[in-house]
Amino acid sequence: MRLPVRRAMEVCPVEVAVSVLGGTWKLTLVKQLSDGPLRFGELGRRVPEANRKTLTRQLRELEEDGVVHREVYAEVPPKVEYSLTSFGRSLDPIVAAMDAWGADFAHSIGHRGPVV
Repeated sequence: MRLPVRRAMEVCPVEVAVSVLGGTWKLTLVKQLSDGPLRFGELGRRVPEANRKTLTRQLRELEEDGVVHREVYAEVPPKVEYSLTSFGRSLDPIVAAMDAWGADFAHSIGHRGPVV
């Protein structure tokens, strides 16, 4: 478990959730992985605004915190897949609710572009 998460445990459960899930693209990655395992390149295509360095860092943090599982297959070239752990799956209803809220918010302020 990462140090920021351990520190948040001294404050309150909300801070723990923010410590684990707060960060650039983390909830978007969880949302994308809710459909099933994905390789790094596919995650990059689904979140094109995120650069490789950021995706790598956020996936590593999610893995360290037990939300994401990284499976390395003994193949040439190497194949790596990311998936949600059972604990990560428990985020599905939370992420779905946040997704719906975000779409409602965008609509309420008159946003006309796509809200993916």
